[in-house]
Amino acid sequence: MFKIPYSMISIGSLERKAHKLMWVGESMQDFFPFLRVNLKKAKIGFSLKEYLSMCFLSSIIFFVFCFALFTGVLFFAGIQNSIMIALLISVIATFFVFFQQVTYPSIFANKRIKDIERNLMDSLQNILIQLDSGVPLFDIIVNISKSEYGEISSEFEKVVKEINSGKSQTEALEEMVASNPSLLFRRSIWQIINGIKSGADLSTVIKENISTLSEEQVLQIQKYGAQLNPFAMFYMLMVVIVPSLGMTFLIILSSLMSFSETIIKFIFVGMFGMVMFFQIMFIGLIKSKRPNLLGG
Repeated sequence: MFKIPYSMISIGSLERKAHKLMWVGESMQDFFPFLRVNLKKAKIGFSLKEYLSMCFLSSIIFFVFCFALFTGVLFFAGIQNSIMIALLISVIATFFVFFQQVTYPSIFANKRIKDIERNLMDSLQNILIQLDSGVPLFDIIVNISKSEYGEISSEFEKVVKEINSGKSQTEALEEMVASNPSLLFRRSIWQIINGIKSGADLSTVIKENISTLSEEQVLQIQKYGAQLNPFAMFYMLMVVIVPSLGMTFLIILSSLMSFSETIIKFIFVGMFGMVMFFQIMFIGLIKSKRPNLLGG
């Protein structure tokens, strides 16, 4: 289920209320030329101006909430100019939220691609086994649509519906390929479509396809291994060496300059927060760079 990040109301309510701000989305279309493509790749059922209008409305709601929250917190904390400070913080936070919302379709599309390519090898091997067992192609498509191959099963489920509505197998498969964001998946299905049209042995076509994907998998693993070395050095530098040296330097500096207990605690908490931030960032970076063709 697609949901705009940081949205404080449901997607349905956001869609209904954003219609009044459609002119805002229309005026912002030229500033986000690639968003239209990302919306199609992610299969989000909104036009460009609709999505931008929804993001704008969601950001306005987020701004009002942040402004009220920070104003109340700063006021009760006795901070001077609490309204101006809360306004500045809310504007900056809202800007980053709006940017995240606009770029989210690209992230959502990449998740679809990863899910498709993660299950691609397994689904092709399943198709090959069924073909060798003499199962008709349409029955194979139905079986794949009912299997647990994530986005691939969803794509084949749509193909089954199109075929049942009267379209030919090749036409339904071509429509699926045309709207799919994964290059490897499109290439694999196109080879199957060409095999059907030419009357070639589909088992041979799929075996060659699996062999090509296996080679691609090896290349992705090698590339992934090469990327891990600089990531490991970065991790050691920012999470081990810098905090250790910083702690030693802080102890020496605090003894020479007689820092107050509050300042020392603040610095220690700041260093702890920095280490945690880099830990989380490193885990996310390693996860994002993991080869798509690796299952699991």
